[in-house]
Amino acid sequence: MFYEFEGRKPRIGKSSFVCDSATIIGDVEIGEGCFIGPGARIRGDYGRIRIGDNTSIEDNCVVHARPDEECIIGEFVTIGHNATIHNCRIGDSAIIGMSATVSDYAQVGEWAVVGEGAVVANRQEVPPAKIAVGVPAKVIGDVQDEFKEQWTRFKKIYVGFAKERYPKGLKPLLP
Repeated sequence: MFYEFEGRKPRIGKSSFVCDSATIIGDVEIGEGCFIGPGARIRGDYGRIRIGDNTSIEDNCVVHARPDEECIIGEFVTIGHNATIHNCRIGDSAIIGMSATVSDYAQVGEWAVVGEGAVVANRQEVPPAKIAVGVPAKVIGDVQDEFKEQWTRFKKIYVGFAKERYPKGLKPLLP
């Protein structure tokens, strides 16, 4: 569902797919080729949300921003199931694991990986191409080229979901 809020309307790229059970509210901009999964909640009610091209926001994610501030998610980002993204910046090609939290003013660099269940705390930074896990998240290693190649293939699957497979293949069934 899409909602206008106090005159602010979502803007969605034509080649993006937003599942019917997702909720997009207010000042939200979603680029081209994005996949917004079932149950995702993206609220630009009193802050702004910007999501770059070819990004995947998977099932039951929450994306929100503080009043008069913004949450920026780059291009080719993967946000895993149940993640919470709040008033932060996530660089291009980053991967946020399932059930992870990226909190206010945190920054996740390009190709950085935040492991499943990790918490990137308020104002914390995960540098580009680093892997961070735990609560609070701690850097434990570097993202290798082989990992980037593998994840580039995975990311393209979701772009295909958004542009073609879900719009053509998803059919509601009556009980």
